[in-house]
Amino acid sequence: MRAATISDGSVVVADHPDPEPAKNEILVRVRAAGLNGADIMQRAGRYPAPAGDPQDIPGLEMAGEVVALGPGAQRFSEGDRVMAVVGGGGQAELCVVHERGAMPVPDALDWPAAGGFPEVFTTAHDALVTQAGLRSGERLLVHGGAGGVGTAAIQIGRALGAQVTATVRREEVRAEVEKLGATVIDPEGFEEHGPFDVILELVGAPNLGADARALAMQGRIAVIGIAAGAKAEINLAVLLGKRGTLRASMLRARPLEEKAIAQRLVERQVLPLVEAGAIRVPVAATFPLDEVAEAYERFTSGGKLGKIVVLPT
Repeated sequence: MRAATISDGSVVVADHPDPEPAKNEILVRVRAAGLNGADIMQRAGRYPAPAGDPQDIPGLEMAGEVVALGPGAQRFSEGDRVMAVVGGGGQAELCVVHERGAMPVPDALDWPAAGGFPEVFTTAHDALVTQAGLRSGERLLVHGGAGGVGTAAIQIGRALGAQVTATVRREEVRAEVEKLGATVIDPEGFEEHGPFDVILELVGAPNLGADARALAMQGRIAVIGIAAGAKAEINLAVLLGKRGTLRASMLRARPLEEKAIAQRLVERQVLPLVEAGAIRVPVAATFPLDEVAEAYERFTSGGKLGKIVVLPT
C-alpha cells in the first residue's frame, strides 16, 4: 500500500506492506483521513505514536470501507462504511483498527466529512461532557473556535443547550463560525465576556491565567490543546476563590477500552444529531494522497475553517 510517511521532518508518500487484521480487528480501505495538530507535532519528532501503532505513518482519524475481517471480528461486515480514531496509520490506503475502536458512518456524511469526524468530535464530546460535565443553560467558552475540535465543540455545546462563545482570531471566518451556533469574540480580552461555567482550552499556556479569571463559581477548565505553549503560571488563589476545576486530557494514548467507551457515547449522543442535520463537519480543503505535503502546509498556514482532509483512495 501507499501511505503518508514521516521522513527527516517531512511527509512524503512511500510504499509499505499491506497491514493484516489480527484478532477482533478490521481492515479498512481508507477513503478519507483528517489532519490534526498531533500530526504536525509527530512530523516534527515531538509526538511519537503509541506503542504498537505505526511510528512513521501519521493519521489519527480515518474513514473507509471494511475490506477484511480478522479472526473473531463480527461488529461490522465487509463493505460497511466505518470511521475510527486510531493511534496512527490513518493517512494510508489501508488501515487496521480494532472493531470496538470503529463507528458506523451515518448516511449524512460523505467521505471527506467522515474522515474529519472521529478524532475531533470524540475529543470534543469527551472533554465537554465526560470531563467537564457541561449542562444545559451553562455558559461555554471555546478557544480556537474555527479549528476542527473547535467547530465540533461549538455544535456539541449548542446541542446540549449551552450558551456558546468562541474566540476566533481571523475576522474573515468569524461569520461562518457564528453560523455553527456561537457568539464569536476576539481572543484579546476574552475574560471580559465572562463568567463562563466551562472553558475548553485548545490554545494552551498563554490563556490559562485569564481562563481562571473568566471562570464562574464552580467553573471548569478543560485543557486539550497546547499548541501555543505548555508551561504557564496560574494564580491558584483565583482558582480557589472560584472553587474552580482545572482538568487536562488527551485521547490518543488512552487504552482501547477507554477509547471505545468514548466512541460509544459519540455513537449514542452525537451521530443521531448528524443524521438529523443538526451537526455537520466543516471541511476547509481536501488533498489527494500524492499532495499530502501540501495538505500539511495548508494546515499550518492557518486561517481555515474546519478540517483539512487527505483522500488516499
